[in-house]
Amino acid sequence: MGIDLDKMAKLGFGLMRLPEKDGAIDLARVNDMVDRYMKTGMNYFDTAYVYHGGKSEVAARECLVKRYPRESFMIATKLPAWEIKKEADIDRIFKEQCERAGVDYFDFYLLHSIEDGSNYEVYEKYDCFSWGLKMKEAGRIRHFGFSFHGSPELLEKVLDKHPEMEFVQIQLNYLDRTNPVVQSQRLYDILWERKIPMIIMEPVRGGMLANMAPEIEAKFKAKRPDSSVASWALRYVGSLPGVMTILSGMSSEEQMEDNIKTFTNFEPLTNEEFKIINEVTDEILRIPQIGCTACKYCTDGCPMHISIPDVFRTINTLRRYPDDWRAKNFYSGVASRGGKAADCVECGQCEGVCPQHLPIISLLKDAAKILDDGKSA
Repeated sequence: MGIDLDKMAKLGFGLMRLPEKDGAIDLARVNDMVDRYMKTGMNYFDTAYVYHGGKSEVAARECLVKRYPRESFMIATKLPAWEIKKEADIDRIFKEQCERAGVDYFDFYLLHSIEDGSNYEVYEKYDCFSWGLKMKEAGRIRHFGFSFHGSPELLEKVLDKHPEMEFVQIQLNYLDRTNPVVQSQRLYDILWERKIPMIIMEPVRGGMLANMAPEIEAKFKAKRPDSSVASWALRYVGSLPGVMTILSGMSSEEQMEDNIKTFTNFEPLTNEEFKIINEVTDEILRIPQIGCTACKYCTDGCPMHISIPDVFRTINTLRRYPDDWRAKNFYSGVASRGGKAADCVECGQCEGVCPQHLPIISLLKDAAKILDDGKSA
């Protein structure tokens, strides 16, 4: 059963950055956000085994599955290679996911984070591709694909070996088009050439493309004064052919309302607006930034409980706004709830799971000099 792109929700509700209260997902707020999103007619929800420390799938059950007819929504989740130590783990994890989410089948199921090295090797070692096809034949999965964080060469290798893959989820935004690590333009070109539907993650790059320096925001506002900066990033991705669904990890009602506004009567970018995007990209790339997307894969296993994405967010803010006292105050709050950048013990677990392949240990050392020793960013 192929995928009808015309029937897919253009905006997908990502359940990776849900609002929290007292250290737990705020289910009451998520209920309201799910209701608002479903009211638009859009219905694609993206979760994963590891999101929110394993609680995201549970939130999907409580806020969505228990409250809406099963055929009224689509739910996607992912098989994590790093949790597979033996073949029996695959069925165990899938069973647990069904129980967590309260479903008998998943509309979309992904092999999570295929990349060069261990993850892809695990999926091949345990023949997860064949397993997924069997689950599809059994009706437990309706569409089977994978999320990707590897090189263009690996993408072509995987697609050549597994032409049965129905879709691929990639990181794509206007800033990462020429990023030498992400190489999103090349990944997009490969998938578009093969006519493989794409699900897009990180369209606003973890919020980086939602908040700009004033002189950069002015370029957008001069053209569309009533549109948010984030809407430009979403419209960029939504204007590309072959894009099936664009995921947004909406963590607040305000973000949701802005995204719904963008995708209601969606307007593709004009040629003039593409030129503005290119100008803004050039300006942003002149400011050195840590390419963290705040996925938080690094935080769950940190023995010192360092909120690494928030550390990097502080550094990036200080690089753009050196005199912004709010960034230092923000970091003080982060450090009071967990560890400081200087507390890093260099265990390396964070670097092993980072989809952006960041040298986190050395970046934390640099951050510690700035944030804990008081040097300039």
